[in-house]
Parts: sequence; structure tokens; C-alpha cells
Amino acid sequence: MHPDLDTLAAVLEEPERLTLRRLPLAAPGPEDVVVDIAFSGISTGTERLLWSGRMPPFPGMGYPLVPGYESVGRVSAAGEAVRDRLGDTVFVPGARCFGEVRGLFGGAARRVVVPAARAHAVDPELGERAVLLALAATAHHAIAGGNDAPGLVIGHGVLGRLLARLTIALGHPAPTVWEHDATRREGATGYTVTAPEDDARTDYGCIVDVSGDADLLDTLIGRLAPRGEAVLAGFYAGRVGFSFPPAFMREARLRIAAEWAPDDLTAVRALVADGWLALDGLITHRSPAGDAEAAYRTAFQDPACLKMILDWSATS
Repeated sequence: MHPDLDTLAAVLEEPERLTLRRLPLAAPGPEDVVVDIAFSGISTGTERLLWSGRMPPFPGMGYPLVPGYESVGRVSAAGEAVRDRLGDTVFVPGARCFGEVRGLFGGAARRVVVPAARAHAVDPELGERAVLLALAATAHHAIAGGNDAPGLVIGHGVLGRLLARLTIALGHPAPTVWEHDATRREGATGYTVTAPEDDARTDYGCIVDVSGDADLLDTLIGRLAPRGEAVLAGFYAGRVGFSFPPAFMREARLRIAAEWAPDDLTAVRALVADGWLALDGLITHRSPAGDAEAAYRTAFQDPACLKMILDWSATS
């Protein structure tokens, strides 16, 4: 299969302490592939909670762990049953192949071993932008699970931008996006971004929140049309609650959009390949993987950072 059964990986040893260290890799099986990772993205949602130690109880939770679920690379070895995958450029949504170190989510490493079914072929021309497919699939999942397309999106980070772009790509009217940070209101393509206080509408059929603000639900319900739907598509560290009477008066619906499903990834890959969904202009920061500790801090602490990616090409 492959002579190198170890890898350099980013390891969260404990909250706010990230190191790079070499870890053993699980032996590949006949239906597994070895992927040499070129780029991995840093999530400012779930990974920020892992890094800060604020992640609520979650399956597989515990330190030390390898984070990351936004990786792209090339298949360098393949098991007997999947030899045809050799050389494929693939998107990998994480891995669990690091022995005693947890893979949560396990994509921030130079090399991973995964079942071939979890290595999704992508156009090599996408390059680093392929790391964005996880968030694009998350956005698709939030839209596809409802009866109405988003009329209002809360938050103009990468996921909010992809939600707005994807809503348009799917043929729906352009949504409004709320963003408190004036610097983040820039970069809209075909939709309007505004401060919440500058939007007087109270008749949205569907509002999708990706802010991760657990205290926002009352505000969202107050902006819904009768029988409108509020979708929670972020990840919330705090308890989510709301006042019952306004929700009762509107017959409001509440939906939780969990992680994306394979059909969502298939859909967004097709939209990207056909030119309907652009992934440009979303990666703002890049760092050599050797500087991972500083890169994670920048991703979580610099408001100008929309998406940070680690470049693993100079590591072995």
C-alpha cells in the first residue's frame, strides 16, 4: 500500500494549546485510500469551540484530538478494491486514523487514511477552494430541508456568503444578509448586506442563522411572517431558548440544520462544476502548516479573517 504509515498532524493537546507532531496512521485496508493532503481549512464554528474548550458534550469529544473537516489532497495509494482511485484529487471531510489520538474531525494532517467512499473526487483546477465544499454542503443542507428558501441570512462569514450565493444559484430570489461588523458587509455578489437595525421587515418566510448566537432566537421570531420558519444552521455552545407568546402568535416553526449529507455534497459539487456556484473570494488567509498554532489563533481572533487555510505542501 504505502511505505509511510505516519503523518505530521495538528493536534489540540488541550484547549488553546495546539502542536504539530508526528502520529501513527492506521494500516489501510483493501477499500481504503491514503490521501496526501495539500490544503486544510480552519472552521471558525465548531473548531473554535474545540480550541477554546467551549464545545458542549459531543460524540468522540476529548483531548488530544486532530481537528479539521475541510481538506483536499491527492490519493497516493489505494487498496486492492479501489485501485482506480490512484491519483484522484479529492475532498476529505476528516479522518479517524491516528491511533490513540482522536480524529475530531481529523482532517488537519499531511496524510490521512480513509475509506475510499469518504474521498470525494473534485476537479484539480479548484485547488485550495475545494476546502470550501464542506461549508457549501452545509449551506445546501440548510436550504434543502425547508419549505421556503432563505429570505434572510444572519451572518456574513463564509457560511453566510455561501448560503446567499447558493440561494441565488438554486433559482430563488436573492436574500438579505444581516451583519453587525461593518467591515464584513463588503464582498456581496448579487444580494444585499445590511446592519440589523437598518432592516424593518417583519414578514420573512424563512430566516437562516449561521451566527452561532444562542440569544438571537427571539429576534428572529419577531421578524418572521405568520407560519414562518427560523433555521438554526450554526453550532451553539450556549442554551438556546425563546419566549413562547410571540412564537405562538406567529405559529412559528423552528428547524435545526445538522451536518450535511452525501446528497448535499453531490449537489454542490455539480453546481460548482457547472459554474452556478462560485467559491472565489472566500479564502482570505493562508499559512504554512508549520505555523499552524499561529494560524489557528489568527483564524479565531482576527475579524478580518474569513477563511484560513493551512498549506501542507512543504511538510512531509
